[in-house]
Amino acid sequence: MYVIGIDEAGRGSLAGPVVTAAVMIPKGFYPRSARLPRLRDSKRLSASQRALWFEYIKENPNIFHTSARVYPRGIERRNISKSANLAASRSLEMLYRDTNARPNRDAILIDGSLYLGMARHKNLNAKTIIRGDEKMVAIKLASIVAKVTRDAYMVRLHKRYPLYNFDLHKGYGTALHRERIEKFGPVEVHRLTYIKKWLE
Repeated sequence: MYVIGIDEAGRGSLAGPVVTAAVMIPKGFYPRSARLPRLRDSKRLSASQRALWFEYIKENPNIFHTSARVYPRGIERRNISKSANLAASRSLEMLYRDTNARPNRDAILIDGSLYLGMARHKNLNAKTIIRGDEKMVAIKLASIVAKVTRDAYMVRLHKRYPLYNFDLHKGYGTALHRERIEKFGPVEVHRLTYIKKWLE
């Protein structure tokens, strides 16, 4: 039997996608390595610590992971909550596809305000856990995968839009990012409803 953890990154960002990750581990499994820092929610790890954990996740044969994205135009159409939930369902479906895992058999633990966003997933053994990224191993691992995956994408966006320094703030509403929006205006990767007040 397996435990699947799902978490997201980028919910509050002004630009770029919301990214979810699904991580599957055997029930009772706890990752251990002398070279790794303590396993924590991704927000409580440094970028270098997250990178170490991400390499461990990719290399460990007991851990399976997938990620999914909803991009800014999709977020504008649906709103961020529905978009994050849709991405959660997509990452789960990709995990089932890649591992041949069997729905209804494994426990599915989802962080915070996330829910599975596809109707066919309503009867799965899924549970949303408040602050799950601080409590559950599978969700902690998923938070790392989601964060590292999204950050890498935002670094790639910086190469396309160097004026906005996405490599530094990853699309969040820092003073630098707000200043760049006010000076240069938005680009296609911005969430326009999020930055409306800086455009008026």
